[in-house]
Amino acid sequence: MKALLYGDTFPRLLRSIREQPAKWLSRLVFLLGPWFAFAAVEFLNKNQLTEDFEPWQLLFNMIWYYIIFVLCRLVLGRLRRASVTAVVLCFLFGLVNHYVLVFRGRILFPADISAWRTAANVLDGFSLTADLYIKQALIVLTAYLFLLAVCPPQKKRAPMPRPASLLLWLSMAAYTYAFFFTGMLPALNIFTQQWATQTNGFLFNFTIALRYSSVERPAGYSEDAVAELISQYDAVPANKSVTRPTNIIVVMNEAFSDLTVFDSLELSEDPTPFLHSMEENTIKGWLYPPVTGGGTASTEFEFLTGLSNSFLPPHCVAYQLYMQEDTPALSSLLGRCGYRTTAFHPYYSSGWNRPIVYDYLDFDSQLYDTDVKDPYYVRRYISDISDYEMLFDLTGRAEDQPTFIFNVTMQNHSGYAQGWKNLSSDFTLPAELSTADPKAKQYFCLMKVSDDALRQLISHYEQVDEPTLIVFFGDHQPSLSDAFYEALYGKPLSQRTAQEVLQQYAVPFFLWANYDIPERQGLRLSSNFLGVLTAQIAGLPMTGWMHFLSDLYEQLPVLTTAGYMGADGTVTDDPAQLTPEQRQWLDAYEMLAYCGLKDISPKTRDFFHLS
Repeated sequence: MKALLYGDTFPRLLRSIREQPAKWLSRLVFLLGPWFAFAAVEFLNKNQLTEDFEPWQLLFNMIWYYIIFVLCRLVLGRLRRASVTAVVLCFLFGLVNHYVLVFRGRILFPADISAWRTAANVLDGFSLTADLYIKQALIVLTAYLFLLAVCPPQKKRAPMPRPASLLLWLSMAAYTYAFFFTGMLPALNIFTQQWATQTNGFLFNFTIALRYSSVERPAGYSEDAVAELISQYDAVPANKSVTRPTNIIVVMNEAFSDLTVFDSLELSEDPTPFLHSMEENTIKGWLYPPVTGGGTASTEFEFLTGLSNSFLPPHCVAYQLYMQEDTPALSSLLGRCGYRTTAFHPYYSSGWNRPIVYDYLDFDSQLYDTDVKDPYYVRRYISDISDYEMLFDLTGRAEDQPTFIFNVTMQNHSGYAQGWKNLSSDFTLPAELSTADPKAKQYFCLMKVSDDALRQLISHYEQVDEPTLIVFFGDHQPSLSDAFYEALYGKPLSQRTAQEVLQQYAVPFFLWANYDIPERQGLRLSSNFLGVLTAQIAGLPMTGWMHFLSDLYEQLPVLTTAGYMGADGTVTDDPAQLTPEQRQWLDAYEMLAYCGLKDISPKTRDFFHLS
């Protein structure tokens, strides 16, 4: 039987290697090529080859590198020519990614390719000299090219046998189809992970992002259907019967929450007494962001644009994949209304592609950690009070032009076991919660510090003559352990109802003014509606898009990735359980949101922007 199966295959193979060593050496060097390419690209990606990759990440990277090399072999015919072409192409893409990483602080995404003209315009302001990472990659590239050079060249083009060639084409096509067009990646729990981009490896991460870069068109989407919807919502003129504030300050406070949303929470003291005391000239309630435990940029996206993460592929970050120059934004509206618009985040500018996104959203200026002079730190982050002192300075030196500031704080960022520098530890948690997550104590101590800073923020603007509107909200609940939340629920997380799931998304929000505004308590809305509420309270004109959102809010005030809440308080996580009227509103929202995100044209632009 063995003789029938194997025959003289192995003796012939050994004889061929002895008789044609140069041919087999060339093949070996070709097969090593993807590994050299991977090493060069990951040096450029600032990764440690032996430390930064899980086996599954390495596997998916190498599949793509072998596909590139095999494609070059099938097209070019010669091993050396294919190897040189493939390794140089990989190196050049890795070099582009390296400069994106240096200039923007994050790796290359598919959306950057369409913005290459913008990148080319700013290259003059940066140094393109070879740093240590480029030199390491060049050493790897040179070593591989040397190996190719010492291999005897093929005397003539050597096309691959047709059956083997056909098998390779079919295999690559099947894998590519499965990767991009089937549920293979979701089934393997592979998404455009918010935290793992650089450490996925450049080529693997780029292809993941490419896989999720397209948003599926809603059923029934067409130019005529969009035009019909748009025709029902005219722009709304400014409300001149209310005071228009000179300063509009939005504070999205990192991980700020009020866990009294859980009825079972019993604390020895209130960590946020000032927040709870706010009533005069205050509109407040619960906000439902699209994320919990992390994902700040997703909440930013909803607040500033009115778009919803509900219509995007799971775990995708719009800031990294979908933003473009015409994306509708509250900042753009305020700029058209004469405000000077500033985005301020007291941390690295590299996070979530913000410099590019804020430019797309028409912010006049951007400020980051390096713009804060002599900051006071809590743990290792710039404190809320230093953050707010920056706001005092910005509004204090504004002259005749009204000011809009969108501020994303940093003090309360996870994790909560990084030391207690400048942070008191005198808060006491119930024993059950302390046992469930010992790190939770630090989080509640941070809330006390944030609440004290909030008191100073409001006290400052109470003394300011210019009408000032402050919009404050948390971006998501903290990243605490499942055991902590199970202790709050009194049950495993898997047994929660849809209404209980929404509890883990709820964060406090308020609008406060140093002049008279109508006071309201207990509002519930998702973050995609808060920008519209801000415009209404400020008496701003609203686009047709914002007009639609204000009407949608009356039907579905909470519309998130975790579930829906109707005007009567009914909660469901299944769109099929919505009323026919709510479902019709949801379908209209999905259609208009797709247009605003992916398909703005001259015919629809005036619906999303002030003309």
